[in-house]
Amino acid sequence: MVPGDPLESTCRHASLAADPNSNNFHLYTIVIGSQTLHATGYAMGIAKDGADSAVIAYFGDGASSQGDVAESFTFSAVYNAPVVFFCQNNQWAISEPTEKQTRVPLYQRAQGYGFPGVRVDGNDVLACLAVTKWALERARRGEGPTLVEAFTYRMGAHTTSDDPTKYRADEEREAWEAKDPILRLRTYLEASNHADEGFFAELEVESEALGRRVREVVRAMPDPDHFAIFENVYADGHALVDEERAQFAAYQASFTTEPDGGSAAGQGGN
Repeated sequence: MVPGDPLESTCRHASLAADPNSNNFHLYTIVIGSQTLHATGYAMGIAKDGADSAVIAYFGDGASSQGDVAESFTFSAVYNAPVVFFCQNNQWAISEPTEKQTRVPLYQRAQGYGFPGVRVDGNDVLACLAVTKWALERARRGEGPTLVEAFTYRMGAHTTSDDPTKYRADEEREAWEAKDPILRLRTYLEASNHADEGFFAELEVESEALGRRVREVVRAMPDPDHFAIFENVYADGHALVDEERAQFAAYQASFTTEPDGGSAAGQGGN
């Protein structure tokens, strides 16, 4: 890579965990639904600061069944927080269909909390953009939260260990293949003379080149600092975090040092 390359800079910044203070963005978290609480708290904070901003939290239909999401709805409504809850309803929480999780469409849940909910065609890129912009503008005007349910479909497996053929019919998948959002957008752009075959051919070449460059940069990155996870947990430090840091240091050291002080590296243990 050439020093100063924008892609290199982007990837380097990503390796620093995308500092939310400088990027206004928090990385996806594995704990299902908890990010909605973080988004709500942040939205309440910027509202108190008088900032002309809004927050958006993305989650899935499975996460909508979590208690964290319900708490987020409650607090955001009561405090009129400028937050948009964007639920990607792909109809399957792994092998659990949506009808096993709720008796009403997901967007209608917002009514019980006192703020609007709207369902949008999740396979229509422009519709999703329009609804998102409307909800964010509403939040910035001080009108409170909105729940957006993007109704779509998960085409593939949920995880590498998942086999969707065990719980979904091929006919269902084939019906949704005809609604592919990328093909729909391409058809629209071509029909409205906003793009032609040559544009998409160039775009494909460009995307392939970008993918290769991203892989090269990521693979060349140094290992991250293992102790960085203990930074910024509390504003002023915490005794429990210090204790956990020490425990982690001892755990890391156990891979390179034997109890008698010798090196464990290269011992070939099972």
